[in-house]
Amino acid sequence: MFGRRPDGRRVKDIDPIVQITPYLMPMRCDAQVFLSHRADMEAMSRYIRQQRLEKNERISHMQIIIAAYVRAIARNPMVNRFIMNKQYFARNNCSVAFTMLKDPNNADNGETVVSIHFDLTDTIYDVRDRVEQAVQANRGEEPSNFAEKLAGALFKVPGLATVVVSLVRVLDRYGIAPKFLIDALPFYVGMYITNTASIGLHDVNHHIYNFGDVSLFFGMGTPEDIAVVEDGKTRMKRFLPIGITADERVCAGAHYARFFTDMKTYLDHPEMLELPPEEVKFDNGLEYHVPKVK
Repeated sequence: MFGRRPDGRRVKDIDPIVQITPYLMPMRCDAQVFLSHRADMEAMSRYIRQQRLEKNERISHMQIIIAAYVRAIARNPMVNRFIMNKQYFARNNCSVAFTMLKDPNNADNGETVVSIHFDLTDTIYDVRDRVEQAVQANRGEEPSNFAEKLAGALFKVPGLATVVVSLVRVLDRYGIAPKFLIDALPFYVGMYITNTASIGLHDVNHHIYNFGDVSLFFGMGTPEDIAVVEDGKTRMKRFLPIGITADERVCAGAHYARFFTDMKTYLDHPEMLELPPEEVKFDNGLEYHVPKVK
């Protein structure tokens, strides 16, 4: 309300052509743009192997993608905006959500969703530590996070889920939804990422939820071998396919282009993420920080 929300602050100085797009496309499903990227999996795997052998550091492919996203947001903060009630907001956090198996060895035990806040100065090691901390905290069959417990409680009373979800939508529309609720639910993050490769599926262009304010969705698929020409010779090279869905209304295409170019650079050269960025840019003067994992 009054231009402030628990997860952001309203942005008013916007190009009129960009500002009118939420009126032309009021819902995220109206404005979904689908992209695909083939990340150099050989470069990523080589980096992961070197980290394990030379530094005894264990890093995953998904952690590299998340770290690349965090660093690209530090350079392109306008991509971290979202739209609510046709108004633009600068997000006051850098956050990512993902779905994980409660037991990686037994899919029948079900899934849960976690959301993590990152600091824009985070290195690849900081990102790895935050992700592993969240994963370990949500292992096990019993519900361990608020979102899962809330979902379970709603269905114990017939009709309660409809009432609660409708109420949250109304409160969210006017920026007065409780902060603890927004922080706990995975629908209020800058990026949602899913690793469908872990269950043997291809990459997907997942829809963006109209509930909440997620603006980017990344879907990792099973690795692919594609013929490439290098030094005049043809060979099969391994790539990691990533399906990307973006809310085109969030910012101008030029900002998105710089953001994805930066992400590609970091995915091709993960070693660039080992040190904090030399400069961090904050959107709309909205500076935020998250303590490092001890």
